[in-house]
Amino acid sequence: MRLRKAVFPVAGLGTRLLPASKAVPKEMLPIIDRPLIQFAVDEAVAAGCDTLVFVTNRTKHAISDHFDRALELEAKLEATGKLELLRIVREVLPAHVKALYVTQPDALGLGHAVLCARPAIGDEPFAVLLPDDLTWNPAHPVLAQMAEVASARDASVIAVEDVPREHTDRYGIVSIEPGEGAARRIRAVVEKPRPAEAPSTLAIVGRYILSPRIFDLLEATTPGAGGEIQLTDAIQALIAEAPVYAHRFAGRRFDCGQRRGVVEATIAMALDDPELAPVVRAMLR
Repeated sequence: MRLRKAVFPVAGLGTRLLPASKAVPKEMLPIIDRPLIQFAVDEAVAAGCDTLVFVTNRTKHAISDHFDRALELEAKLEATGKLELLRIVREVLPAHVKALYVTQPDALGLGHAVLCARPAIGDEPFAVLLPDDLTWNPAHPVLAQMAEVASARDASVIAVEDVPREHTDRYGIVSIEPGEGAARRIRAVVEKPRPAEAPSTLAIVGRYILSPRIFDLLEATTPGAGGEIQLTDAIQALIAEAPVYAHRFAGRRFDCGQRRGVVEATIAMALDDPELAPVVRAMLR
């Protein structure tokens, strides 16, 4: 299973980060000097993806602008000898990678957003990355870890992490088969179970590698409240047909859809930066 395509559902309104996300898409909010979406794109490219599909809405021009060429800016940087900045600007989207944009006309759930990408994906496996979930492992990015599992098992893979039992009602929770290793076959997915009813404390994180079969299953999924189509419902149907693996990834995850996660990610990235780390440590004394 070779991974070439990645889907980024970015049509949401980001209400948990208002007023910052009122005029600026939440995916464009910076963690130091890189927007959230850039971390997800870099992760997809590091895993071998060369086609990126952004499922967006009509108001989020900033995302496509970010990944487009800025010829006037590039010319200015080159003329003034700022060649390192020029390199950084040009590498926002590597030359071998193409970006496609698909509109989600109505906010009808994550499953619907993924389904909107079907014409661009075709009949091949693909990744789904939720930029709100910033995963961090520079030495071995999370999606690359998952791609290795998907290739070895020839199966769909979902990233998971342990959460406190009292928080299971915030996540999709997986039940897995017993065994050893970071990747285990999933028995079932339960959406936001109460702590007493949760089959485990393994929560789904916003990284998926899915078989194209998921599109047919999404088409057949009965919409829930508000007409939303849930991706977890289709994944549960996929589990009934074929192996799907949960991968306990190596690395950290920050929920940047909320203020706390943005602060945690910013501090963590600063502490990883040789120039900024002394500044942060001095402030934290």
